[in-house]
Amino acid sequence: MDPKALIRQTIASTEFVCNAYLNDLTDDELMHRPVEGANHINWQWGHLIASEHMLGQMIPGVTMPSLPEGFADKYSKEAAASDDASAFEDKATLLSVQQQQRQGLLAVLDGISDEALSDPAPEAVATIFPNSAAIILSADSHWMMHAGQWAIVRRSLGKPALF
Repeated sequence: MDPKALIRQTIASTEFVCNAYLNDLTDDELMHRPVEGANHINWQWGHLIASEHMLGQMIPGVTMPSLPEGFADKYSKEAAASDDASAFEDKATLLSVQQQQRQGLLAVLDGISDEALSDPAPEAVATIFPNSAAIILSADSHWMMHAGQWAIVRRSLGKPALF
């Protein structure tokens, strides 16, 4: 298996798990905090989308699809404490923007050579992400990290375990 196929397979596996956790949640349930101080899934989902956009933009010579105006601000660290559902996007919008950004990230992967996956990351992030492949894969692992939190939210809502 070539490196791009392996990265695509990894991204697809994470996307399967994340989509399963999100599939049956309502807009109201996306705002549920399982304990005081925990982030609700709506904020986490938007944060992940904005992060994927930012990470994709780190690949030299790449342009990701634009986020809707004000999207990144809605999902900033400062916004995480808000319980006002009207301050965030609804589930349908989050899903649509997620799909746009994911298509963009996969286009980034398609657009660079196998050799370019080893190109050094920008100096500002090189200690965290040594190369372009690490940047792309970090977007994926970030989703899976939050999905682990979603399992707890789901159980606190009385939803069944999925995996």
